[in-house]
Amino acid sequence: MNLSNLKPAKGSIKSSKRIGRGTGSGRGGTSTRGHKGAGSRSGHSTKIGFEGGQMPLQRRVPKFGFKSLNRVEYVGINLDVVQALVEKHSLTIVDFEFLKTSGLVSKNDKIKILGRGEVTAKVEVKAHAFSASAQKAIEAAGGSIVTL
Repeated sequence: MNLSNLKPAKGSIKSSKRIGRGTGSGRGGTSTRGHKGAGSRSGHSTKIGFEGGQMPLQRRVPKFGFKSLNRVEYVGINLDVVQALVEKHSLTIVDFEFLKTSGLVSKNDKIKILGRGEVTAKVEVKAHAFSASAQKAIEAAGGSIVTL
């Protein structure tokens, strides 16, 4: 080992390009930016989706459909789920607070009771909406519904 073959430890120094340090460095002149155009100027950044002047994908693909700003999203809970909860916890009232504590809905959800399954217990169900078949089934079993 002598002074001519000493090197720093691997990974201890960065091997980044030294740009714009004169023509003798090999990276002077245009400083790897090419000639003219927006890319050669300072402060240049392309917009998201820019494709070099080609019509961008989000403008080429046809648009269709409509999303209403006033649409109300409901979390559907079927009658068989309600019946299972009533049997498991021996309830007479199934309301939003109980469904929230049992983990079926979140605090900002709206509930709609749907008609799959059967209800045999006499139970009062409180929800934001009911399907017609669910309403009939609950009332036929002697229960009642309350719209929130």
